Amino acid sequence: MKITDLLTKNTILLSLEAQSKEAVIDELIEKLESAGKLNDKIEYKKAILARENQSTTGIGEGIAIPHAKTNAVREPAIAFGRSQAGIDYESLDGQNAHLFFMIAAYEGANNDHLATLSRLSSFLMDAEFRSKLDSASSAEEILQAIDAKEKEMEKDDEQPVAFSKQKILAVTACPTGIAHTYMAADALKAKAKEMDVFIKVETNGSSGVKNELTSKDIEEADAIIVAADKQVDMERFNGKHVIQVPVAQGIRKPQELIQKALNQDAPIYKSTGKSSSDEDTVTARPGRSGFYKHLMSGVSNMLPFVVGGGILIAISFIFGIKAADPNDPSYHPIAEALSTIGGGNAFALMIPVLAGFIAMSIADRPGFAPGMVGGFMAATGGAGFLGGLIAGFLAGYLVVGLKKIFSNLPNSLEGIKPVLLYPLFGILLTGLIMMFVVIEPVKALNDGLTVWLKGMGTGNLVLLGLILGGMMAVDMGGPINKAAFTFGIAMIDAGNFAPHAAIMAGGMVPPLGLALSTTIFKRKYTKAEREAGKTNYIMGASFITEGAIPFAAADPGRVIPAAIAGSAIAGALSMVFGIGLPAPHGGAFVIPIVNGNPLLYVLAILIGSIVTALIAGGLKKEVQEDKKERAA
Repeated sequence: MKITDLLTKNTILLSLEAQSKEAVIDELIEKLESAGKLNDKIEYKKAILARENQSTTGIGEGIAIPHAKTNAVREPAIAFGRSQAGIDYESLDGQNAHLFFMIAAYEGANNDHLATLSRLSSFLMDAEFRSKLDSASSAEEILQAIDAKEKEMEKDDEQPVAFSKQKILAVTACPTGIAHTYMAADALKAKAKEMDVFIKVETNGSSGVKNELTSKDIEEADAIIVAADKQVDMERFNGKHVIQVPVAQGIRKPQELIQKALNQDAPIYKSTGKSSSDEDTVTARPGRSGFYKHLMSGVSNMLPFVVGGGILIAISFIFGIKAADPNDPSYHPIAEALSTIGGGNAFALMIPVLAGFIAMSIADRPGFAPGMVGGFMAATGGAGFLGGLIAGFLAGYLVVGLKKIFSNLPNSLEGIKPVLLYPLFGILLTGLIMMFVVIEPVKALNDGLTVWLKGMGTGNLVLLGLILGGMMAVDMGGPINKAAFTFGIAMIDAGNFAPHAAIMAGGMVPPLGLALSTTIFKRKYTKAEREAGKTNYIMGASFITEGAIPFAAADPGRVIPAAIAGSAIAGALSMVFGIGLPAPHGGAFVIPIVNGNPLLYVLAILIGSIVTALIAGGLKKEVQEDKKERAA
C-alpha cells in the first residue's frame, strides 16, 4: 500500500485557519469527516486527545503527527495540514509546528495500512523532504513529493552498507505504535549509518514486533538503547549496558544515545526474574515518575470509590442529614441503604485501594497485598488518608527490599516467591510497622489537625480557602491540583468538610470562567475556542477542571493567572460563607446537600467564575479572523 492511497487531495489543507493546538486537531478531524473517513468524529477526537495526554505528538523540527488507532475510523487515512505562520503545538523543541499529519488508523485485522503510516513517519525525518512540503503550491505537488520519496527509499534499501565492528542494538516503542516508534527507529538508523556504526532496531508497533532482536544479536552487542514509552521485554538484556529513555529522545537525540552506547556509558541491566508479560503496559513519561507516579497510581484507582461512594452519601442527605440513622426521627430506609453502600462499603475501601495501588506501582503485583493490608489497618486504626499514603509507600519499598534479599535463592524456589515469600513477609513487616510505629502518631496528627482547623478564626479560614482554591487552578489536574484535592479528601475523612468545599469551588471555576469569557468576549477567542467554551460549561459544572487545559496551553501567560485569581476568590468566599461539603466529588449535582446555604455556595462559584472571565477577557488580545468565521 502506498502513502498516497491514504493521503488524497480531499484530505489536504494547504492553509490551516487554526491558531491553537486544539483548533488544529478540530480542523483536521473535520477534513477527515468530510472525506468520509470516520465513523464517529467525537470518539475519534477523544482517542486523539488521549494520545496527546500521554505525550505531545509535536516532535519538533516544525512537525506534528497527531494519531490514533480506534474503531471510530471507518477507513484508514491521513489528513495533511500546513500553517505558514506556525502554531504552538507544545512541541518537544519548543518551536511552532508548520506541517501536520493526522493519522487515522482503525482496529482491523489487516495491518497493511499501519506499515504505510509508519513509513510516512520515517520520511519526515528528512529535512529536504520537509522543505518540499513547505514550498509545495498545490495538493498535487504534495502527493508528487511523497511518491518521489517512496521511490527514493526503495532504491536506498537495495544498496549494501559497510559498517565498523561496533554493534549497537535498539528497541523503540510508543503507546499507539504508529508514528513515534518508527520515527525513533529511523532517526537512530540514519545517525548510525552516518557514524559508521552497525545498529539493529526492533520496533514494537501496532502491527507487532518487527526486526526482533535475537539472543545472538544481544550476546554480540556493545550496548542496547531502549527508547520506549511502554513496557518492552527487558529480561533478555540481563548483563548488558542498557540506556533507557522516552521514545522522543530516540527522535531528538539519536547521536547522543549512540555515542553513550559506544562508550558503554550506561548501567548494566540486572534481571528482576520477571517477564514483561507480568505487568501491564506503562507509560514512561519524563517528569511523571518516582513519588508522583506512584501517588497518582493510588489516587486514580481510588477515585471511582471516592466519586461513586461520595455521591451516594450525598444523595442520602436529601432525606435528611441524619436520615440514615435508625434512631433519628428523620430516618428513611433508602437513606440508610445509600449511606451503607456509599459510606460503609465504597468509602471503607478507599484507603486500602489507595495504599494497595501505590505499593503495586512501586513493587509490581507482589506489593499489592501488603499495601492493601497496611491501608486497611490505617483506615480502621484512625490513621486515615495520611496513614494510607504511608502504608502504600512503606509496603512498596519493603517488597522491593524483599526482592533483593530473596534474589540469591536457588532457581528451584523461584515459583514460591510471589505466592508465599513476598505476601507472607510483606504483609507481616508492613503490619508490624503500621501497628507499632505508624498508626498512633498519625492518628494523633490527624486529631490535632482537625482541632486546629476547627479552632481557626475567620481570617485564617479565608486564607486557607484562598490557597486551596488557587492551587486547583495552577496546573488544572497536575500535581498541585491533586495535592489540594487529596488534602480535601483527608479532611472529609477526618470529619472536617469546609476545606473540600473551597477546593471544589476552586476546581469548578477555571472551566466555568473561561466558558463565560468566550461568551462575553467573543472577539478575543477563535471559533474553535468558542465551541470549546460551550463544552466547558458542562465540564465546569461537573467539577472537571481539566476542561480549561486547552485554553491554558494555548495562552498560559494570560489564562493561568486569570484562572488562579478566580479560583482563589471562590475558595475564600466558600470559607467566608461557612460552607461544608461532605461529598468529595459531584460538582453541581451535590451542591444541594452542602452544609450551609447552597445559594451562597453557588454565589461563591459564580463570583470566582466572573473574575476569571473578566481577567482573561481583559488580558487577551482580539483574534484576527476572516469575516465568515467572525459571522459565525
